[in-house]
Amino acid sequence: MPPVRGASVAGEADEGEDGVVAHLVSVNVGTPREAPWATIGRSSIDKTSVAGPVPVRRLEGDEVSSTRHHGGPDKAVYAFAQEDLDAWGVELGLKVAPGQFGENLSTHGIDVNEAEVGSRWQVGEVLWEITSVRTPCHTFQAWQGHCGHDAGAWVKRFAAVARPGPYLRLLQEGRLQVGDEITVVHDPGHGVTVSTMFKALVTDRTLLPALLAVPDLVPEARATAKGYVRSLGRR
Repeated sequence: MPPVRGASVAGEADEGEDGVVAHLVSVNVGTPREAPWATIGRSSIDKTSVAGPVPVRRLEGDEVSSTRHHGGPDKAVYAFAQEDLDAWGVELGLKVAPGQFGENLSTHGIDVNEAEVGSRWQVGEVLWEITSVRTPCHTFQAWQGHCGHDAGAWVKRFAAVARPGPYLRLLQEGRLQVGDEITVVHDPGHGVTVSTMFKALVTDRTLLPALLAVPDLVPEARATAKGYVRSLGRR
């Protein structure tokens, strides 16, 4: 998987090791489609790249299928780094195109997994805040197999890397498009990154207490972390 890149200084567009300023390489949307391989028989994971400016109230043209696990204010869009797509392409032996992992925003030049939960990004006219993490599911695994990738033990393989990409909430409406710079305008400073949150929720429960340092932590994660802390007191 790609090397970790440092987060940018608040108020400046991030610059990767290759000197490229952090920016969007693809904006991807999808609507529910029949999908026999999906858990509920339909899915919106099959995304199409959009050319030109996209109005964002919610992401215009994007719609979730499984409202139990996706969508809502705290999961308005999903971001994934092009660097991570490229690394998975090497592992899978096939090119992984932007949008292939169901992400809405494909980024380049910023390590989205080392960004802190609660960080705020200005992208074009739109202001986003990192809220949560993607957890791999059966539909994600089945989609990889449907696309011709090696989906064997996919959920475990994806989880082991702990580079899931973040969900973001919309703070300021506007328009965005491919090529827009990504500027980190706020870092909360608590040190809980996207990768840390994923590990705590999926692979290493001993990290759960750390999540309680995140202001405005999404309710389901806060409940999980508090439940774990309570269970320690009962031992």
